Amino acid sequence: MLNANAISRLQAQLTTDWHREAMESWRPPSDAFLALVARQHLANFELWHTEDEARRPEADDAQLARVKRRIDETNQRRNDLAEQLDRAALDYIQPLGLPDPAAELNSESPGLIIDRLSILSLKIFHTAEEVYRKDAPAGHADRNRDRLQILSEQRDDLTTCLDHLWQQTLSGQRRFKLYRQLKMYNDPSLNPAVYGQK
Repeated sequence: MLNANAISRLQAQLTTDWHREAMESWRPPSDAFLALVARQHLANFELWHTEDEARRPEADDAQLARVKRRIDETNQRRNDLAEQLDRAALDYIQPLGLPDPAAELNSESPGLIIDRLSILSLKIFHTAEEVYRKDAPAGHADRNRDRLQILSEQRDDLTTCLDHLWQQTLSGQRRFKLYRQLKMYNDPSLNPAVYGQK
């Protein structure tokens, strides 16, 4: 069910496609788990570009407030989808009697690793753009080639770690938990900036 290389390839392909094609033409993969991976990656893609809007020097206070709300909403969706990835993985292995409660606990879940891979995919794409930027100052391309090599190595390492975690979970050597993010800022009953205004 969980193939780390397929996940990493999908994220890279979607990142390229979404930058070059109209979003309306996108269709999720037919595989249910990969479709969830794609939706989670889309949240990171949208978050990346929404955060760029907040960094525009000409943005006024009203624009920044709107962007901040969009960032909060998108980040909530991103975290919810990472949890859904973990839930789907746990639902898949539960009929197999896994994860083994006696196995060593992994501190990071597959959903959180997939989220990190998603962000790395975006960093790699945008760093590669900087390598070929025509108006860049001297040395900019070389600096970004070095960065690109580091990011690619990190993605390869993380892909291997995800694959090992999954294989070790299936063999009963390791286990992971669904770690709820329990975000407070979007919950009006938990955020004093919201409930304190009533």
